[in-house]
Order: sequence, then C-alpha cells, then structure tokens
Amino acid sequence: MKLECKIEELRNKVSQVERITGKNLTLPILNSILLVASGKSLKLRSTNLSLGIEVEIPTKIEKEGIVAISGSVLNGVFSNIFQNENVFLESTDGNLSIQTKKNKIKLKGQPPDDFPTIPRVTGTSFEIESKKLIDGIKSVYYSGAISDVKPEIASVFIYTHEENLIFVSTDSFRLAEKKIKIKGIPEISGILVPYKNIAEILRVFGESSSIIEVHFNKNQISFSTDSVYLTSRVIDGVFPDYRQIIPKTSSTNAIVLKQDLLNALKISNIFSDKFNQVNLRISAKEKVFEISSMNNDIGENKTYLDATLSGENIELGFNYKYFLDCFQSITTDSLSIKFSGASSPLVISPVSDPSFLYLIMPMNR
Repeated sequence: MKLECKIEELRNKVSQVERITGKNLTLPILNSILLVASGKSLKLRSTNLSLGIEVEIPTKIEKEGIVAISGSVLNGVFSNIFQNENVFLESTDGNLSIQTKKNKIKLKGQPPDDFPTIPRVTGTSFEIESKKLIDGIKSVYYSGAISDVKPEIASVFIYTHEENLIFVSTDSFRLAEKKIKIKGIPEISGILVPYKNIAEILRVFGESSSIIEVHFNKNQISFSTDSVYLTSRVIDGVFPDYRQIIPKTSSTNAIVLKQDLLNALKISNIFSDKFNQVNLRISAKEKVFEISSMNNDIGENKTYLDATLSGENIELGFNYKYFLDCFQSITTDSLSIKFSGASSPLVISPVSDPSFLYLIMPMNR
C-alpha cells in the first residue's frame, strides 16, 4: 500500500471508526482498524461483532494494499497531528509508515487476514432521510432498558403501520413512541435494534443530511450513504404488545406550558426522595395543578402551575427523571397530560402533534 490523502479527513474518519473497534482480549484483531487501499479510495473498517462500519475516503493511491493497525494507536497518532496538509501512508511487511512534513511514524500491524468480514446485508430495503431516521431514534431510545436481562426491551423497536415508520422503546416503567411519515415504505413487522448500538448509529449519522439506504433481515440491519456503511445485529425476540397498555379513554386532562412544567420539575428535584418521587395533584374544579416533593433531610416544596384542566380530581406520584427525559422529544410549547386513574399510566403528548406519545407508570405513594 502506498497513498496520499488529506490529514483532516483521515483524522475525522479514524476517530469515527475507532469507536466501534472491539475491546476484546481473546480476539485482539477486533482492536484494530483495517485499511484497504484500492481504486481511488481508502476504506477504513472496524467491528466489535455486534456493530461494523466501513467509511470511504477519496485518495490518491499509488499502490493498492491492506493493513490492520491498532485503532487506539492510530487514533492517538492522528489526534495529535495538527497540520492540515496531506499525509503519506505506506505499508511494508504488514506495518504502516505515516509521513507528514514534521512527522515520520512507523506502526506495527496485525495479520489482516484475521480481520472479520463486515456483512453486506441483503433482504428488505427502503430509503429514508437521515434527519427523519435520527429524529425517530432520538425521540424514543432513552426509554429503552439498559440491562440485557430482557434483550427484547433493551432495544429500539421499529415497525410500519399505515405509511408510518414507528419507533418504540420501553424499560417497562415508561414508554416512548414516535411516528415518522414515509410514503411507499415496505411492510415491516418488527426490527429490534440493540440499545447498546443506538448511540453509535446516532453519532455516525447525526450530522448527515444524506438519504440513508436501509437493508435488513432477521439477523442484521445496515445503514448506508455514499461514504459510510454501518451494520448492526438485530435482536431475535418479540417486543411486548405495548398498544394494550395505552389507555383508550381518560378521566382527567391537563394542558400545560412545557417550560413551566420543566422549571417546576427541576425545583421539585431538589426536594425529591431517594426514589426520585415527585407528586402531582390536579383539581379541575379548583383550577389547581400542583407539583410537590418532600425530603426529610432537606425540606419540602409545592409549585402551582397555570393549566387548562378538565375531568376528575387525581393525585399520584411519579419518577421525575422519567418526565424530564421526554422533554427532548416535545417540540411544541405546550403538552397534554391525560390520566385514567391513579394506577394507570400518564399519557403525555405534544399539543397538536400526534406523532409522539409517552407513557409513565405512576409510583405507589
């Protein structure tokens, strides 16, 4: 291998790819980045066996070749080369030489033949704007279970219904659902993308403005643009039939300004107990919307908000952290909260935006 490319672009791509290398002592090749020089481009590949990525950089190639180099070492090198001119790479006997105007570096390589294949996913496919994909995932992923004890809920569940691509996550204490309108999308009965892979999907495509091509089958899902190909395993499981727990009717309704409620929750947080419990009391007749919290070691707090109220009186407790999480998914100034009794979940949604729905299970008082 012998090539010349721009340092800045290589630095950014190495940083992106290195995050997906595997930190695996029994398979040291997973710690490496595979550099493949062919045609008019340099491809960088890495995998941790659950996620795999390939990025492509336009490059002036003098001699084609393949070399595998420690990802952390390669990233460390380019993170500390601050020139913005071109860099020259050359591989000899499985090692890599890096040369700039001010640096001459030689890195020891690993056997490239040991590097696992990054699968090319075949099966059902569709195209989606990257902004829509990221919006769908970001709106719900924080509700997923972190633990792998129940892998089917340690995921983002994706399926289609009536030209909507629907994203859902739950940890059994709260649930988030986001609908993205896409015309002509194929029927998808359900894809479970592992929670632990979501952060990298968001990071890789979060700044992209491209159209993303998605391919999936029962084992893998891939996301690709002109220069990036990312593949993730999918979970073999059945997502809970969550529609059954969404209340069909409500006995108490409230509409409140998002910022007012956010400020009230932040104050209540100071006085919440070790279970993060905050209490809510609504009396439509008295026009009272009260958020309160008490901590025996600190004190207590009650905050009253202006709200449009209707229905029966209600009192319940909830985990304030769960409520705070959903604010990132609500883009309207006001939100609606519906109650079906003190033992049923709160249903939260943006006013005039039916695309997002959020449920919180109440806590026992």
